[in-house]
Amino acid sequence: MFKVRLFCAAGMSTSLMVNKMKVAAEEMGIEADILATSESKMDEETNGIDVALLGPQVRYKLAEAKKICEPKNVPVDVIPMADYGTMNGKKVLEFALKLAGK
Repeated sequence: MFKVRLFCAAGMSTSLMVNKMKVAAEEMGIEADILATSESKMDEETNGIDVALLGPQVRYKLAEAKKICEPKNVPVDVIPMADYGTMNGKKVLEFALKLAGK
């Protein structure tokens, strides 16, 4: 099970991205647990996951996210704006897999 958490401010567009990523995972034959949540819940929501992704709208939180994620050995990065803007779930899933070394 590949566990991904997307962190954002409000969550509307990120929830749409989660749905697109779930479809891509199914098409790629990957069993995935993908959820979106508020960046304010990052500390508790990064336990036991494979990768954390930040929505472009909260990219300014990357340094703080690294302080939370690195001690847990959870890779974290910002979703590329082009893929987020076009809601390309497959590209974002591939980005997450690459970040996690899978």
